[in-house]
Amino acid sequence: MKLLKPSWVSHNGKPIFSVDIHPDGTKFATGGQGEDSGKVVIWNMAPVLREEDEKNVNIPKMLCQMDNHLACVNCVRWSNTGLYLASGGDDKLVMVWKRAAFIGPSTVFGSSSKLANVEQWRCVTILRNHTGDVMDVAWSPHDVWLASCSVDNTIVIWNARKFPEIVASLKGHTGLVKGLTWDPVGKYIASQADDHSLKVWRTMDWQQETNITKPFNECGGTTHVLRLSWSPDGQYLVSAHAMNNSGPTAQIIERDGWKTNMDFVGHRKAVTVVKFNPKIFKKKQRNGSSPKPSCPYCCCAVGSKDRSLSVWLTSLKRPLVVIHDLFDKSIMDISWTLNGLGILVCSMDGTVAYLNFSQDELGDPLNEDEKNAIHQNIYGKSLAITTEAQLSTTIIENPEMLKYQQERQRAEQANHRMTHEAQAHKLTSVVNGESLEDIRKNLLKKQVETRTADGRRRITPLCIAQLDTGDFSPALFNSVPILPGSASQLTSQLSSDSNTATSNLDPLSTPLGGKAPDDAKDRSVVCLVFSAILSMKSNLLLTTSTKMEPMKALDSRFTERSKVMPGVTISMAGLTPLDRVKDSSTLKELKDETSSDSEDKMALEKRKALDVEGGDNQVEKRKKGRPRKMDAKMMMPVSHQPFQQATPSSEKEPCCVAAVPLAVLKLPTPTPQKAFTLQVSMEPPVYLEVENEVSAVSGAKLSQLRCSREGREWDTLLPSRVITAAGSSDVVAVACADRMLSVFSACGRRLLPAILLPAPMSALHCSGFYVMALTACATLSVWDVQKQSAVVKNESLQTILSGTQCTVSQSLLTQQGVPVIGLSNGKSYCFNSSLETWNLIADKQDSLVQCADFKNCISSQDALVSQGPLALTQGHNLNAGRLASRLSSTPHHLQHGMTLVFLENQLASALTLRSSTEYHYWLLIYARFLVTEGSDYRLRELCKDLLGPVHKSASSAWEPTTLGLRKRDLLRELLPVIGQNLRFQRLFTEYQDQLELLGNK
Repeated sequence: MKLLKPSWVSHNGKPIFSVDIHPDGTKFATGGQGEDSGKVVIWNMAPVLREEDEKNVNIPKMLCQMDNHLACVNCVRWSNTGLYLASGGDDKLVMVWKRAAFIGPSTVFGSSSKLANVEQWRCVTILRNHTGDVMDVAWSPHDVWLASCSVDNTIVIWNARKFPEIVASLKGHTGLVKGLTWDPVGKYIASQADDHSLKVWRTMDWQQETNITKPFNECGGTTHVLRLSWSPDGQYLVSAHAMNNSGPTAQIIERDGWKTNMDFVGHRKAVTVVKFNPKIFKKKQRNGSSPKPSCPYCCCAVGSKDRSLSVWLTSLKRPLVVIHDLFDKSIMDISWTLNGLGILVCSMDGTVAYLNFSQDELGDPLNEDEKNAIHQNIYGKSLAITTEAQLSTTIIENPEMLKYQQERQRAEQANHRMTHEAQAHKLTSVVNGESLEDIRKNLLKKQVETRTADGRRRITPLCIAQLDTGDFSPALFNSVPILPGSASQLTSQLSSDSNTATSNLDPLSTPLGGKAPDDAKDRSVVCLVFSAILSMKSNLLLTTSTKMEPMKALDSRFTERSKVMPGVTISMAGLTPLDRVKDSSTLKELKDETSSDSEDKMALEKRKALDVEGGDNQVEKRKKGRPRKMDAKMMMPVSHQPFQQATPSSEKEPCCVAAVPLAVLKLPTPTPQKAFTLQVSMEPPVYLEVENEVSAVSGAKLSQLRCSREGREWDTLLPSRVITAAGSSDVVAVACADRMLSVFSACGRRLLPAILLPAPMSALHCSGFYVMALTACATLSVWDVQKQSAVVKNESLQTILSGTQCTVSQSLLTQQGVPVIGLSNGKSYCFNSSLETWNLIADKQDSLVQCADFKNCISSQDALVSQGPLALTQGHNLNAGRLASRLSSTPHHLQHGMTLVFLENQLASALTLRSSTEYHYWLLIYARFLVTEGSDYRLRELCKDLLGPVHKSASSAWEPTTLGLRKRDLLRELLPVIGQNLRFQRLFTEYQDQLELLGNK
């Protein structure tokens, strides 16, 4: 080791707070205090490295001096390319410097003629945002961002390609922030402050990843700077100014779990600066000895207020070298040369020192291939794949590749511009000039209170709608609002089990056998409000008219939800006629219709209901005074339960079919109702109204089914009580208490003779021409009415229910006729009719979902396409999984593998569900992930499958289409994605040429 203190490197006796060596090793910069301003000086490195150059008067020592800062300069940092120099100072400014064209030597202002600037450096931009002294600046890998921290407790992330654009402002520290360092992988940035904490922030969303305080709790006093550093392999983060057993240390923080079990000890005073060598080393092989495999290690330099410097190797328990009393005052900054053998150190006493090591002392530095192999092993990818320095020197061999590279740059610029505009103009939902937040607050103050005939208070429940802030992330595609225009598309795609789930609700209905209470008119309003609350469980977010008054807009929202949402049953006393639901557009009209009923009609209905419900003809007389108490069933609050167990009554429903024993019943059945109404389709709007026991013929009680479609109505009679009904824009299906299933066309024509079910109906769904029946004995059947064929024949659910204590929580039928069953344990299965197997398509406890991280592979154009049977089955579980992946400490290579498996599962599930839209959506994400991570083999196999054989062969089983999508068209869509990574340009050219030869085949 050699030590040199060049006396000619000086700020005229003033402190030097920062030093940084240029990436090419030819120059270095210092920053500190000038005569009456901040000073940045660029020095020649040659006189430091070689004594003969130092003595040569023709070789300049100082290259340029810049005095633009109005106050002391605290930090100078070269960009990774060496093109720019950033400096931050006490004048609250960050200046970015760039070398100007040579215009001849110039004299430094206020100096003698001997002091001349050999190079011309000009300030190209001044970054103004901090409100306090700027203490540290740091360039991110590949110079995408520039970070600065200040005594104003904030860290500002600047867009280094579009100065002075601000990407993010990180707030969370409660003390002066005095140090920054970037993760070499580019996933994190770490900061250390006087608040005795070290925080790690994610670059994905600029949120806090972890907050480390334990090693700093004992720290007393403060230091001028807290320069922390990240190891070149990304596995260790070393902090400044930590304490262990009342002794100063440099705390070592492991990336895996952010553990703080190790530290560098030995300094007598607080550690001010830590700097890792940019190289990774291995033990040097002696001459003639056979090479032995050795574990790579890193080298780290530590400076302290005790004026000493220590150099550590992670392979040794003790420091490699300790130099005491190197300076007269505290060490301020450290910088390594790019070859890893030289180090510059500066001090507050205004001097610098240079240490030169040999490979015998440090070891053999790994070359780029070996370093990339380590990154590949740790993080699952080589950092060289996306290194812009390498990509910039790669020759583009294909003009189409060049076009896609240019399109990618334009798209990135457009995205940055859109992001900036979105931040500048935040959208706010306003109704008639009043924000929804104000409406919410006002509604909470306006409590609607009524009084019954006996003087009791009754508070009408209000549905406070979810605020639409207009700020949603395209990554969380399940939370994207669906506007009314796209709602019909979603509803037509699949039919959920909301019909059956809500068909048994009887919210606060007036008993037909008794006198309606005085607040019967309000009761219908309450029923609609409860229906609206239940319908809010859906993903649809309907917007309201901005022309309405706030209170009227809310009422209309209630009415619209109860009308438009499929499967919401309206079951109220005196509201069985279909035209009441169809024609009423506001609650007020509904109230008026209810109050317009005559007393004679109510009395007639009351006697008729008594005959049906009580089974005898006794009429209870109305007593004076307080109204009689309603039975417990009628007073129960409305709850959203999947099913209610119904006990078949032989008295009410005479039937010649033998009843199924209760022991066989595994699934609950809907509760029979006197009458109910539901909407089964929105485009076109189709309403069904069922009224049981409308008349008796020869001792048999008939039920009536009425259907309304675009102003046209048809009705039919059924010989048994209707238990549940379902429908689509093409067919209507009705299940009766005698286990008969009837199917009608959109015009009311019976399409099939009544189907005898093996057990009472538990859930009934229709989608297109498909009809799905789930019986109480856990058997499933699906029929294609148009083709008069069975898709699924009495398939038992025993396979998915056996060995578990769970029950069926939901069921649905996709537009392609694929049945989906959801269980209470969070798992969902679909039946594959081709393989005759149950396939798992969703699991809320799946660890793959918890660790999958593919946010960067989602395009904003794809977000609205992701609504389909797979997305609705998995629900918001994917959102929670992505959030958990950001907060977890899963190693990158493991997270990479789990993300890959998860995306392939999504592709296979979409294929099984026959959802072409979702298959296309996940295929694009999968391809982007393979391109980003550099998965060559899988990407080539995917392209090969989509291209297929070039020449026709009788033995080939390759199909040109999948789910109605032409495979070669999909490959054409993937080529621009592949073209974004220059590493795959040979693969890009190969398949582009093949597609051109095939033409439109």
